Amino acid sequence: MLSNPESQILNLTSAEYQCLADLNLYDSPECTRLATQAASERHLRVTSNHQVSGVEVCLCEDDYPGWVSFADLGLLQPATVLYQAKSFSESDIKKLLPEVIAFTQAAMQQSNYYLWGGTVGPNYDCSGLMQAAFVSVGIWLPRDAYQQEAFTQAIAMAELAPGDLVFFGTPQKATHVGLYLGNNYYIHSSGKAQGRNGIGIDLLSEQGDAVSQSYYQQLRGAGRVVKSYKPQRH
Repeated sequence: MLSNPESQILNLTSAEYQCLADLNLYDSPECTRLATQAASERHLRVTSNHQVSGVEVCLCEDDYPGWVSFADLGLLQPATVLYQAKSFSESDIKKLLPEVIAFTQAAMQQSNYYLWGGTVGPNYDCSGLMQAAFVSVGIWLPRDAYQQEAFTQAIAMAELAPGDLVFFGTPQKATHVGLYLGNNYYIHSSGKAQGRNGIGIDLLSEQGDAVSQSYYQQLRGAGRVVKSYKPQRH
């Protein structure tokens, strides 16, 4: 744990740190709105000395930027071993997909609500649930839905298999993602505005209920995870 953390971390901008506990990262230096979360033991780097109420950082595993509040700097310690990404073959990933699906279904059984920026549970946003499910077996995805869409191997809807990702949004951008379960069902975390508030299972068809229909009208396509993310900035 950092003693007098503000001064130490700001003087070591190229150093790598490890989280001692689950940590909130914010989307601005004022540290008022959640951008993402970092589970205990994740690695990050300080990227700027600019300071208002927090320190600008980048998470090592997925290159995701954010701000750590000064109040939370005591939850960081210098990393003794630098983060190294692991490689997975497509066949390795396929074997692990049942565990990925099981993670999402177990998460659904816990009391939860949709949390913008949530990645550590029990409260997730859509892409946060996907990232957490895959990292539960060691596979890293990028953080946001549009990034996950670009990262996966695009497949035709007719080729969908359990463990694939389905993407929703506008013609310009993916704004929502779910995990395909088979038989036209997918699991996802969605907010109150769409008629739910948390993790649920919906039908990938215009024949479903109002929520399923609403998402189906926004369907963009599907993607298959064939690799684990490797940091670009490391």
